[in-house]
This record gives sequence, structure tokens and C-alpha cells, in this order.
Amino acid sequence: MNARHVVKHPKPKNPVETLANTRHEFGEHGGVNMSIEASTTFTAMHPDILADMFHGDKGPDKGGCYLYGRHFNPTVYNLSRQLAALEGTEAAYCTASGMAAIAGTLFQLCGTGDHIVSANTIYGGTYALLQDFLPAKAGITTTLVDINNLAAVETAITPRTRVIYAESIANPTLRLADIPALADIAHRHGLKLVIDNTFSPLILSPKQLGADIVVHSMTKFIGGASDHIAGAICADKGFILQLMDLHTGALMLLGPTMDPQVAFNINLRIAHLPLRMAEHGRRAQLFAERLKDLGLAINYPGLSEHPDHERMSELHCPEYGYGGILTLDMGTEELANQLMDMLQNDYRFGYMAVSLGYFDTLMSCSGSTTSSEMTEEDKAAAHISPGLVRMSVGFTGTTEQRWRQLYSALERLGVVKAAAKPGAKGGQRRAS
Repeated sequence: MNARHVVKHPKPKNPVETLANTRHEFGEHGGVNMSIEASTTFTAMHPDILADMFHGDKGPDKGGCYLYGRHFNPTVYNLSRQLAALEGTEAAYCTASGMAAIAGTLFQLCGTGDHIVSANTIYGGTYALLQDFLPAKAGITTTLVDINNLAAVETAITPRTRVIYAESIANPTLRLADIPALADIAHRHGLKLVIDNTFSPLILSPKQLGADIVVHSMTKFIGGASDHIAGAICADKGFILQLMDLHTGALMLLGPTMDPQVAFNINLRIAHLPLRMAEHGRRAQLFAERLKDLGLAINYPGLSEHPDHERMSELHCPEYGYGGILTLDMGTEELANQLMDMLQNDYRFGYMAVSLGYFDTLMSCSGSTTSSEMTEEDKAAAHISPGLVRMSVGFTGTTEQRWRQLYSALERLGVVKAAAKPGAKGGQRRAS
């Protein structure tokens, strides 16, 4: 029988309050925006300072100055401070991609022969890293488990386990990790709990709930415009300094460096992230409720029928809703593809594209795209069906215009009848 975590945690604080204090600073020349530091290398005023920096005795956190762009850059460092504030961690550092953040974190925590316990429902690239790359290249192995089965998580732990890894909201099944319970298991066994919070910035605060390290693909909701590949690692200061160590730092030596211009551009998006997340969540909730009223196989954490709805209601920050992602199971890949083709090419509802968090709706059939790295057996175990359509709900157009488009496509496919059931507002109207 599953052990259920019973310790009640206070409602997480709204991260925007801490973030607002962090962002209140002037640019180098007094501007309201931070300056872009494009230098790859930095001047030391005295020879002994340069030597001290190479030995790790001085740096931007130790009374010294910057050394080299792959180590610390002022613009990237500024963005990193904002990510730390957003996630409530002591420090953070930004990387060139979300996968760089995940890989850098796991390489820093694990060595040859070590072991990871991971959720079996994760992004396909992360799955490939854990199941294929790390065993072959580094001798680091992973056991995939149902992360909601706490007994299975604990049973999978071995003497060589170093990490429990999960996504706060799983891609693409939208199951919610019980972060407080996982943190309790991890810390009782001396392990680190690493949570990928890409699907739920601001909505969930894994550090406040007990996680040790929080990673992000900022390519998604945080970036918001699908124009930059970026990632972040949020943790205590000691771990971030380990990542940047000149001798053993995974980020310093593997070099997934964020470009300062990218850091500056993403910085400009942080201020309106709360507005975007709230609207993504509002529309996703509305569409999910209407699709449910039509009797369709809809999955969304904001619905009372979702298996983790009660838990998410307890743990999330209510100002931002239940997230901007929903899934609609069309039964077969053929029908899923027909729906997406119609929505994109006939109704201009959104785009058939991988990724998420864009201001327009993005749609993909998860089993054949973002989860395609998984074996058929692992997809079945994770309940990723062939006809599962993942929608990252955008906020362009009016809500009713987008609903009419979605409903009309479903009607043409014969999935719903012409007379809409209660709650499906605008169902009998043709798409704009």
C-alpha cells in the first residue's frame, strides 16, 4: 500500500514578491534595464588577484571580480539571481539549454557506478540521457519507477543511489509529484531530490516543498516566445559554486554557457511571467472544463477528476491556476493527427510544434514526438497513449474565438455532435 505523506506544509509564498525586490536595481550606466556585458574575459587590476581567481580564492561571490565568460558573466549572473528569487533558492546559474541544466546537475551529483531513481514519466530527452547516454558514457544507471508509488520509490533505492529525480508536473501525463513526500524519502536516505519545474514556474515552488535542486528549461514558459534555448539550475550557493569549480565543475568544464544577449532578452520576460502564467492557466482551465462537459478524454490538473487535483490544490500558488498544459486523448494517432492538422491549417487555432509555453497554442502527439525516445513498453507503463494530444494553451485571439475553432474541428471529426452539451459555450458557432 502506498505510504501517504501526512505532514501539512504552509501554503507556498508567492515568488513574485521576492522577485520584485531582486529586480530593483539600476543598469551599469543608470538605465532601468541591466547592461549587457559581452566580454569573454575580464581584467584583473593586480597580478595576484588573477592568480587568486584561478585558485578559486576570489571571484564575484568572494570579494574578487569576474574571470572568464564560461565561468561567470555579469549579465548571466544577474539573470541567475532572478531565477534564484523566483524559485526561493540561495543561488542559481543559467545554462545554454534545459538539457544542459539537467545533465550538469546529474554529472555533478553522480560518479561512475552511481545510481538514480527517476520518475518513469519524463521528457523524452531526459529519458534518453538517463537510460542511454549516462550508462554508456559514465556508468551511471537509473531505475524508472511510478513516482506516485512512494513504496516503489523507496524500494528502488540502493547503496549507490545519489538522486531522486522527477518533474513537478510530468510531461506529458500531467501527474503531480508529491514533492514533500519525495523530499522526506530522499533526505532519510541521504539523497538529493532534483525537480524539473519547467511546466509550472510560479505555480509550484519545489524548494519550499522540500526539493534540494530545481531545474528549468527556460526555453518554455519563462522565455515565453520560443526564440531562445536556455536553462537554469536553482540550488544552494555551495552547489552552484561546485558546478563552476575550475577543476571539477560540470558547468565550468563541459561549457554549456549561456550567451549574455540571451540572458538580457530573457530578463525582459521575467517581469510579465506572472501575467502570462495566469492567462495560460485561465484559458487551459476553461477549455478543460468545456471539453469535459462534452464527454471527451481530457486531462488537466485543474479538474476535480484529475488524480492529483487535491494535492495540487494544496501545494500550488492559486494566483497562477493549474498550468497552461492540457492533454486530449483522441484514441488513435491517426485521429490525433487529423485534429491537429485541421486546427492548424483550417482554423488557425495554433501550431503543430513541439515545445510549450509559447504565446500561441502549440500541439503535438506526444507518443510520436516528445516521448518518442521511450520504448513502447515504457510509454505504456507511463500511460502515454498513441492518440494523446498535448496542448500548450496560448493566449492570442479571444477566448471564445479559440473555443469556436476547437469545437468546430471536433465537430467535423464527429467527436462531438452539433448541439453542444451544457458548458460548451459557442459550440454551435462556426470558427472565425
